[in-house]
Amino acid sequence: MKTKQRSHVCWHVYGLLHRADREYNEAIKAYKQALRIDSENLQILRDLSLLQVQMRDLSGFLVTRHTILTLKSNQRMNWLTYAVAKHLNGDLAGAVSVIDIYLGTMPEDSDEHKRGYESGELALYKNRALAEIPDNLQTALDHLEECKTVVMDQTAWLMTKGTYQLQLGRYDDASKTFLSLLERGLTEDYRVHSGYMCAVLGADNETCQAAMKLKGTATLATMKPLAADQRQALLKTYRGEFAERFPKSPAIRRIPLTLLEGDELKAAIDDHCRRGLTRGVPSLGSDLAALFLIERDGKYVTAADAVDIKAHSTLAAVVDLAEGYITSLLSESKFPGDDNKCESPSTILWAWYLRAYMHELCGEYPAALDIVDKCIEHTPTAVDMYELKGRILMASGDAEAAADCLDSGRDLDKQDRYINNQTTKYMLQAGRQSVAGERIALFVKHEGNPEQMLSDMQCSWYELELADCLRRQKEWGKSLKKYSSVVKHFEDWHEDQFDFHSYCIRKVTLRAYIDVLQFEDDLWGLENYARAAEGISRLYLHLYDNPDLTKEDEEPDYASMTAAQRKKAKAIARKKKKAAEKKAEEEKAAAVEAQKAAQKKGIKAPVMDEDPNGETLLKKDPLEEAKKFSAILSRSAPRRISTWLLQYDVAMRRKKPLLAMQALFKGRAIDAQSGELFVRIVDFAENAAPEADSHEAAKEVLNSELPRLLNGKDVCSFVQDAAASAKSDPLTDLSLRVAIASAMVKTKAGSSSDAASLIVDQGLDGRGVSVKTVKAALDCLTEFGDEASAAKTKWIEAVKARFPLIKDFD
Repeated sequence: MKTKQRSHVCWHVYGLLHRADREYNEAIKAYKQALRIDSENLQILRDLSLLQVQMRDLSGFLVTRHTILTLKSNQRMNWLTYAVAKHLNGDLAGAVSVIDIYLGTMPEDSDEHKRGYESGELALYKNRALAEIPDNLQTALDHLEECKTVVMDQTAWLMTKGTYQLQLGRYDDASKTFLSLLERGLTEDYRVHSGYMCAVLGADNETCQAAMKLKGTATLATMKPLAADQRQALLKTYRGEFAERFPKSPAIRRIPLTLLEGDELKAAIDDHCRRGLTRGVPSLGSDLAALFLIERDGKYVTAADAVDIKAHSTLAAVVDLAEGYITSLLSESKFPGDDNKCESPSTILWAWYLRAYMHELCGEYPAALDIVDKCIEHTPTAVDMYELKGRILMASGDAEAAADCLDSGRDLDKQDRYINNQTTKYMLQAGRQSVAGERIALFVKHEGNPEQMLSDMQCSWYELELADCLRRQKEWGKSLKKYSSVVKHFEDWHEDQFDFHSYCIRKVTLRAYIDVLQFEDDLWGLENYARAAEGISRLYLHLYDNPDLTKEDEEPDYASMTAAQRKKAKAIARKKKKAAEKKAEEEKAAAVEAQKAAQKKGIKAPVMDEDPNGETLLKKDPLEEAKKFSAILSRSAPRRISTWLLQYDVAMRRKKPLLAMQALFKGRAIDAQSGELFVRIVDFAENAAPEADSHEAAKEVLNSELPRLLNGKDVCSFVQDAAASAKSDPLTDLSLRVAIASAMVKTKAGSSSDAASLIVDQGLDGRGVSVKTVKAALDCLTEFGDEASAAKTKWIEAVKARFPLIKDFD
């Protein structure tokens, strides 16, 4: 570079080197420098455009692709890429125009005008761009009819047509279109059923759009309450015409369950259960649990808390039916009222399983365990029974017994990957890391290090569970290393899109390409990345608050010790050093042996880990690292309340009160009843006074917005009002009660005995009762001291009655 600064080849190669190192911004600079020397070099322009779309420099991408098209207008790929560039920049009409101009250059007998995969994909992509233009659905629908003869993907064509018809209010045509999809074999696609329901009921545009985005078995009927006449209209179709035309469709048999009420619903559930129990369907319970819908703000949500599930009328119907099945099957081996057919012995097994599952949903763990023990006694080889028992034991607070139970079930079917994975997960949650490693290694290649292979396979769930396990064992460096491994997987997935920028255009999979780009834009908001990023941030914050944790290997201050203490400390230090050196040598020797063994077998040698304990990660600035990941989550996962709780914690340590206050307002908009949020609001009110050297504007904002955060009251009154509200509602979430009680003592808004009574007097009948929350409540009562000793004793008795297997609860 020093001797050939005017060579475009040198700058191009320099950019390629940066690209190989994933230094895309530096590569772009090098490419642009090369183009200053040779502005019409197509290869450099193509490389530059790939990096621009990778980095989402969309305006630059558009300019570069226009230049390429100008220089080489006889290639289809250049036209299509320019159309995509227009699309990504929001110029939808321009994208359509580019495609029209390109097609206009093609003779009538060319492949672009004939029926085929590529021509059909191009037509559907153009149609998608037309539909995204505001108030242009009619034009898009007309174009869809025009391009029908060239489109091969008729299923996508019909789905798109039905969606347009719904949004245009052409309900009769839409119902015919969705009926055509059902006739093509899409009876198990619940989106088709949602579209048909919207058409039959004449739903408004907003409802139609929301219904078409539903996933799983959700339909319009489970999204919002329907009027009685609407339900009857749908039932008439599904139990009449559809039942006759599609008699083998499970979806068409199941959907009426979401439309019926009262005795009719119970009768339909009875028929559904008998079919499922006879066939031994383990998912019958979870399928029925999806019917436990409660209305909130005009929409349905599935009941998740035991309090809401217990109060649901559908649960009462299911429980009554299950107990009737059990009684009749035990006495007569028949279902109630069925005198013709004797059931197989396995039917009673699945009836017990269903009843135990309902007990689990209600948080009635002792009763659930009693029944599942009967199941195992009846059929000791039924793996599903061990999985259910393990899940109940884990929820009861006995992780060790849960792991052992799953392991027993795993021994019955060692080829079942799911039960093996569940066993591994429970082993890690029980702190048995070495056993978990042995279990998961059964389903990876036998050569090399299993953990390295799992990392190569990007097995995120295992690495996250292992990172959590290592964190609980206070192995900070190793935990950070595992969390960082998951983060790297997502970085690799983001990097992988690079290969599709040219491939998708060449293959004309333009609709899929746009979907991939949108997916990649939302990549950092996915659950596993959020867990890993939050785990890293929380761990770094812990190290920031406790800097001595990373100084264990440092030499102690011998000068302040007596001769005897100094001698003992040096002996301990020597022993630790020898043990660490021996362990490092053993690990290095094992790695060398693994490499030799791999070379002998002619396979790829495993990579030697130079930093197995994550010591490099521990040397980083903890607050800067926490800030980095917190910023990513605040941009990419703004709908998670944990994002804003983390943002608050980081901002307060950085002495950024305005950012902290913003995080509290964002969190309150998501869940105003969060106990963790309440703790932070009180903490902010007490500790966020503006500093003397703060900017005047910052002081003004803090002073004006803090009262709004506290509902116009001082912090003491705010806590007292919250306590009064919690006392008046016996179903208040336990975590919120604990947070309020702790704040009462902290702010002196009440005595320790008053705070303890807020936790204990309302018992365990409220929401949010779990092993985790009852332990948090015990810790809070312990902090209150002797004044709350009686309440603490009462709490321990109540919890042990509800969770008799709970461990470490004294």
